[in-house]
Amino acid sequence: MENDLSAYRRSYDKGELLLKATPENPLELFQKWFYEVDKHFPEFENNAMTLTTIGTDGFPKGRVVLLKKFTDEGFVFYTNYTSEKGLAIANNPNVCLSFFWQNTERQIIIKGKAAKVSDNLSDTYFKSRPKGSQLGALVSQQSEIISNRAYLEQKLETLERTYENVPVKRPTYWGGYIVVPVEIEFWQGRPNRLHDRIRYKLEKDFKWSKNRLSP
Repeated sequence: MENDLSAYRRSYDKGELLLKATPENPLELFQKWFYEVDKHFPEFENNAMTLTTIGTDGFPKGRVVLLKKFTDEGFVFYTNYTSEKGLAIANNPNVCLSFFWQNTERQIIIKGKAAKVSDNLSDTYFKSRPKGSQLGALVSQQSEIISNRAYLEQKLETLERTYENVPVKRPTYWGGYIVVPVEIEFWQGRPNRLHDRIRYKLEKDFKWSKNRLSP
């Protein structure tokens, strides 16, 4: 099988990113970009991001997860702690998050360290989930090999009866991570592939430096 994609072409011309126009704190720029894309394209899941970890087998692996909160401290998502990504984070907390918003021709790449959030925060978020999603966390031993889909559906049916009139408690193996950033790069597509790239790095004095990178 061979598919030549070399003829795929498009020009990026929807914006610019100038160093002098950027704030000193990259979280302010992240918030600005996120609110802009969410305002103009609310029909998309704009909080979808690619989480890349270094697996216990030594290989990097990326997968899409959902950003559920961002603060001055970092970026929060939730998952199964015993999943492949959870085990990878336990072994090596250095991770990368990346957002690509095609409609605005923007990309953000975040390097940081992942750590579990408090049980209270995980409990609060778990309670806010639809009951079906709560039960899904009990059904799935994420990343484990299963024989077929019927196994999941039958287990869900059993749990639906068990918890019909009973609140679902968050399992201890499920909860949140916060990624505390050490480097954030903002990418704005530009014509002729001369894209704007502004990189922020957290220095030893806990202040952010910023520089323009060649595309």
